[in-house]
Amino acid sequence: MTRATNRFGTRRDAPAAELAAALASCRGAFVATGLISGMSNVLMLTGAIFMLEVYDRVLPSRSVPTLVGIGILAVGLYVALGLLELIRGRILVRIGISLDETLSARVYQTIVRLPSIVGLRNDGSGPMRDLDSVRSFLGSLGPVALFDLPWIPVYLGICFAFHFWIGMTASIGAVVLVILTLLTEWLTLNSTTTRLAQSRNAMLETSQRNSEALVAMGMVQHLTGRWSKVNQDYLASHRRASDAAGGFGAISKVLRLMLQSTVLGVGAYLVIYQQASAGIIIAGSILSARALAPVDIAIAHWRGWVAARQSWDRLRTLLATLPRDAEPMALQPPQRTVIVENVSVTPPGVQKLVVRDLSLKLQHGNGLGVIGPSASGKSSLARMLVAYWAPTQGKICFDGASLDQWAPDILGRYIGYLPQDVELLSGTVAQNISRFEPDADPSAIRAAAATAGVHDMIVSLEDGYDTQIGERGTALSAGQAQRIALARALYHEPFLVVLDEPNSNLDADGDAALTQAILSVRARGGIVVVIAHRPTAIAGVDLVLAMKHGRAVAFGPKDEVLAKVLHREPGSQPQPLKAVS
Repeated sequence: MTRATNRFGTRRDAPAAELAAALASCRGAFVATGLISGMSNVLMLTGAIFMLEVYDRVLPSRSVPTLVGIGILAVGLYVALGLLELIRGRILVRIGISLDETLSARVYQTIVRLPSIVGLRNDGSGPMRDLDSVRSFLGSLGPVALFDLPWIPVYLGICFAFHFWIGMTASIGAVVLVILTLLTEWLTLNSTTTRLAQSRNAMLETSQRNSEALVAMGMVQHLTGRWSKVNQDYLASHRRASDAAGGFGAISKVLRLMLQSTVLGVGAYLVIYQQASAGIIIAGSILSARALAPVDIAIAHWRGWVAARQSWDRLRTLLATLPRDAEPMALQPPQRTVIVENVSVTPPGVQKLVVRDLSLKLQHGNGLGVIGPSASGKSSLARMLVAYWAPTQGKICFDGASLDQWAPDILGRYIGYLPQDVELLSGTVAQNISRFEPDADPSAIRAAAATAGVHDMIVSLEDGYDTQIGERGTALSAGQAQRIALARALYHEPFLVVLDEPNSNLDADGDAALTQAILSVRARGGIVVVIAHRPTAIAGVDLVLAMKHGRAVAFGPKDEVLAKVLHREPGSQPQPLKAVS
């Protein structure tokens, strides 16, 4: 199985189709927005027509009833216009919310799984900010300008109906503003600003995550200079883009004002030579300003449009990296064997093989200890066994079925995993043990805690199983967090339990509880794989795999392998496993 192969299914939905489907779900709202925009633009003629009637009918006839009648009519039309604008704005906000609701779960799942594919760990909230950017743009005046742009020819046509030169003046102004819009697009489309913003956010998140070490070792001042350089580069790029957009926005505003005065001047010239009525002076000025208003709004919101478009492109790339998987046919829960067949793997984003041509077979009830020096490929093997990484070649099978035949969420029920770096999630102890399963069975939670030997420790906490762990488990010590994570790995008695250095933060009592938990899994017919540097971690296993430079050095019964790699007699006192190197 190659990395390009889908680990969790064989059929994939194209990401472009996913985004198109999300937009298609809002098709009715977009159509309604278009219809409302059409009615709004028709009602926008109210001001021009009102002025035309006042100057050409009311003033010459000196008719107050006519003035009152068209005044009442104009007020009614303006009220209708206001209601339509209110409805259109609310529809656009709800389009953005609907799009967010459709895509947010998919984006979240992709963010969580993305590090297993490309190795990205920084700026994990970036895709969600991209989705927020798209939603915010849809709720702004930017889309309003897009819906109003098709009406520019209508307004220009009416200007031409008033008089050829009034229409020509407005058309020349429209062409100039469109050119300014294109120049704005060209100068503000700057990927450098986006890249620098991502680097800036990544440094912030990394510094916050490593706050303890940075403060303790006096590194804050050193890194402040580095942060200032990154921030200055970002601000300089942002300033250039903002200056370009702001400059063209100011120019377009001035040109609109000049154009309005120019149309007034042209209208006055035509009236002087009796080629147009006096009302056309004001009506033409209003219509020309209205014709160019969408262009002016588009320029004013161009940065939001560019940001939303770039965010949309990044979302498309994100979804393409990890396409949606088809749901494979459900298989029986695994109960017998775990087989590793000639697997090799390279970490995401790295070309070097860290595990090479590894094969082994485990039967139900086996416990495997994996030993070896640092960087020998032990944790990489663990990540493959739990389907976090896909093998570059070879395959891993449960009861003869390769892991890609299982849906990820279904496969996860049969796997218990305690990673090397333990980090619990914000929530209660019970929620963390139950893997945040909705309506979790309290008896299953207590059973997992009892198997991990952590029940007494939990009930001694202030609120017992309802104790809030806090963000990143800050309410617990490292040892407590590791033991609760062990209970999480044992929840619902999974078939395969993989423990990566499970006793790195444990005391003697914790080591004894760990050994008992390993024996308990084996006794019920499960399989345990323990990655270890300390001998006490593998006290409960019957098999040992020794690794070095990504290859298997020895595999077999524990005493035989330890005697071979540690150069001691079977049954003698265990030595630190780092001697394997």
